[in-house]
Amino acid sequence: MTVGDLGEFGVIGRIAGRLPQGAAVLLGPGDDAAILSAPDGRVVVSTDLLIEGRHFRRNWSSGYDIGRKAAAQNLSDIAAMGAEPTAIFVGLGLPADVTTDWLDALTDGFRDECALVGASVAGGDISRSDTVVLGVTALGDLGGRQPVTRSGARPGHVVAVAGRLGHAAAGLALLQAGRADGGDLVDAHRRPRPLYACGPGAARLGATAMLDVSDGLLQDLGHIAEASGTGIELDPATLPVAPALAEAARDLGADPLEWVLTGGDDHAFAAAFPGDVRLPSPWLVVGQVIEGKGVHVTGRSGTAGGWDHFR
Repeated sequence: MTVGDLGEFGVIGRIAGRLPQGAAVLLGPGDDAAILSAPDGRVVVSTDLLIEGRHFRRNWSSGYDIGRKAAAQNLSDIAAMGAEPTAIFVGLGLPADVTTDWLDALTDGFRDECALVGASVAGGDISRSDTVVLGVTALGDLGGRQPVTRSGARPGHVVAVAGRLGHAAAGLALLQAGRADGGDLVDAHRRPRPLYACGPGAARLGATAMLDVSDGLLQDLGHIAEASGTGIELDPATLPVAPALAEAARDLGADPLEWVLTGGDDHAFAAAFPGDVRLPSPWLVVGQVIEGKGVHVTGRSGTAGGWDHFR
């Protein structure tokens, strides 16, 4: 059976029937709008757009993987502000020949990723489209804390990361080389694994600036440097290059450190902290905030790159 066989309201009913609602959702799918509680009095909001052929390929990723990935990249943005995710809303464009099994898998992917942080899929919209298009909006609650923006880094602060770096980029390179059997690296491209608790945890530790690494460490830290009016110096000796990255780089004739520095889609967290803060695992100090501009890697020149939707 396809979504075309079901029709619009059949699709909506099928999706809604697979989505339990959490305590923050006072009124879920079924009305013109949902109603959520906002205990903090402020709502953190982020939105992303994913387009088939640009952000994912159905012959490389299952519907379940795509649902997990689309939810993860939005939930991680909420966590990167120091907030707890509460709900997501999904705008969904589908070709009429998409099977109901694929739709169910996509829905389950959204549901299961949200379950990791206690969030709900609280509503959305659907339309017929020539390709699969996903527009996801995530909401979060600060729990009384101040948001951690990109503009609070100061010279003398340390820069630390939490989560995988370069794995998704290596997985994409393997897929592009016809190596769909690339194991954990290919899985990292298909489905990121953000360390969600590290976002609110960093806020409690006193992080002064933070973001989700979605477009590459260099490019994203550049946003912190620009917003804070500082420079950032990275020590390449401290950057984590996993054995699997090194092995894939040897196979493909690539530099694994380039994946770590410029690869996107891992959705790790990068943050600045006062120098006297004792950071617990999995936070890893990789550099420092300095006077000046831009992001510099000790001993390397001409390193640039990262994801750009219009390149």
